[in-house]
Amino acid sequence: MIPKKDPKISLENKKGMFFQIGLAVTLIAIFISFEWKSYDKSNYNLGDLNLDDMEEEIIPITRQEVKPPPPPPPPPEIIEIVEDEVEIENEVEIEETDTDEDEIVEIEEDDEEFFMVVENMPEFPGGDLGLMKFIQKNVRYPAIAKEYNITGKVYVSFIVDRQGSVTNVKIVRGVDKNLDAEALRVVSLLPKYKPGKQRGKAVRVMFTIPINFTLN
Repeated sequence: MIPKKDPKISLENKKGMFFQIGLAVTLIAIFISFEWKSYDKSNYNLGDLNLDDMEEEIIPITRQEVKPPPPPPPPPEIIEIVEDEVEIENEVEIEETDTDEDEIVEIEEDDEEFFMVVENMPEFPGGDLGLMKFIQKNVRYPAIAKEYNITGKVYVSFIVDRQGSVTNVKIVRGVDKNLDAEALRVVSLLPKYKPGKQRGKAVRVMFTIPINFTLN
């Protein structure tokens, strides 16, 4: 009796496929064998660490040096003169006369608010011309300044208060202490102004005038 094989389960039909699979596996194994690398093992001796041989490192203590602050800048040598809106066209020329050097000049001080320009500026009796005549009439040239031929222009500031009185007389830029004192004395003698007004209300107004001391 001859056995018969079912063609559906027969492996003869798949012989070619198995051959190709085996061939592929063989090629892969050969390729891996050629590419395989091996390394010789070697012992590395890094040495022994002996902590007893290490000296303790001393870290010095450092302190940050504190530098002193820089000195403040020196004050400016030149004082700027704030010119008033009402300018006196002709400077006051002072001729040499006798003076009392021991006379004390009193200057009033007031820290209230004041204006430089207002709607209605204060008016001196007789206007600017009257102001110049008053200063020329009342200034007495200091004898010591006359002796040493000291001349120059002194700028004086003052405030006309709400009642028209002259207050806060100060030197804006001086020439000599004797000339400065005489300028302060004369300006403090100024009679009352007609008060200045801002929006119909009397206010304090500041002026700056130059007094020029000359010798013939």
